[in-house]
Amino acid sequence: MAERAKNNAMYAIPDDNEQSTYRFIIVAAKRARQLQNGARPFLPTTSKKPTVTSMEEVRRGLVKYTDLLREQPEEVLAPQE
Repeated sequence: MAERAKNNAMYAIPDDNEQSTYRFIIVAAKRARQLQNGARPFLPTTSKKPTVTSMEEVRRGLVKYTDLLREQPEEVLAPQE
């Protein structure tokens, strides 16, 4: 179990309590799309690939994101009777 947590840390957002690899990939993909569309990178980089740049930015915690499911009140998330 410790080995999996160590490998997962490479693909995790620093402030994410769940260490979700899926969330990391989604945030990095959206950031890569922004870089492809002309956004300036937060880091100086030698890589010309936006995916590599975006993954490093997310890994360092430079990309801000919001989890919309966590921000909704619980009564909205509860099933209707």
